[in-house]
Amino acid sequence: MLRIHFTDADLARTRVAAAADPFWEIASSLHRFQTRRGRWAYAEWHRTARSRLHEERLETTVRGMLLPLFPRAAYFPDFLTPAAAGGGWDAGVDAIMSVPALQVLQEIQTLAQVSGAPTWAPRLAETKIRAELVQVLRAYYNAVIAPQSDRVQASLEAERCLRARALLTGGIDGLLQSLRPAMRWEPPVLHVDAHGDDRDLHLAGRGLLLVPSYFCWGSPVPIADPGLPPVVVYSVLDGVPSCDRAPALTTVSALAGVVGRSRAAILHACAAGATTSELARALAISASAATQHSSALRDAGLINSRRSANTVLHTLTPLGAALVQANPLARAED
Repeated sequence: MLRIHFTDADLARTRVAAAADPFWEIASSLHRFQTRRGRWAYAEWHRTARSRLHEERLETTVRGMLLPLFPRAAYFPDFLTPAAAGGGWDAGVDAIMSVPALQVLQEIQTLAQVSGAPTWAPRLAETKIRAELVQVLRAYYNAVIAPQSDRVQASLEAERCLRARALLTGGIDGLLQSLRPAMRWEPPVLHVDAHGDDRDLHLAGRGLLLVPSYFCWGSPVPIADPGLPPVVVYSVLDGVPSCDRAPALTTVSALAGVVGRSRAAILHACAAGATTSELARALAISASAATQHSSALRDAGLINSRRSANTVLHTLTPLGAALVQANPLARAED
């Protein structure tokens, strides 16, 4: 159990990441190849990812280079998931390339002690070898993660909407309480059931960055080095019922079922996030009717639904947002 200790200053500096971190998504997606846990939630992705890796001739490179560096174990090198990646891919690459050689060697040594490291791994201290690794990471990202960008973004926006509601209702205490069951908030300590990580982390005024991840599954993953900016990566899918997962690809027949004033109004309401009961009140319809309309919109890939306690929050997918911005449904007839 990781016990994260907060001061008042840390509470003021705690935030939820605004976008998916590409390097954490790489790490977490590589973990999906190393276990069958949660396979049901990624079944479609797992099939297409393997096919894409074969097409791009990346299978051998992934097995020989990436999987050994990102073991699904108690540790993998922190420099591979730089905090600067919150500023985008280029910022993350710059951070990886600027890590001092001594730090790289120390982290590779820790990897060797915890789960074993490939014999060539110490050469990552060399700038040329690290640059080659970055190229491989980019090729892997483009092959198996970039095609999932719509689903990743829809899940992330739904997660941020959930946490924003918890923050508005209960303040930072409400936000941290809302992270159950993945994390347990007992002020002033956040208990994180991190795999094989039994220690205390004192934030000491640095605050905490919570990073929602589409490919993370099961236990949250913290940065191992207590000297680095504190980060905890957690799943947006773990434990979510099948009806609340990312929508299937849109079909012509599904889209035909959403044309109408009521569903157009629901789409607009979902732009800021809305629960089923809020949709029912806004449209002056029954809760069952709101559920029927939201189900049709979700099946068409226009909204994403996430359960939180005894409510379901609906938010727009990128496709739904595009339709709302174009506003074609607002003029449709029932």
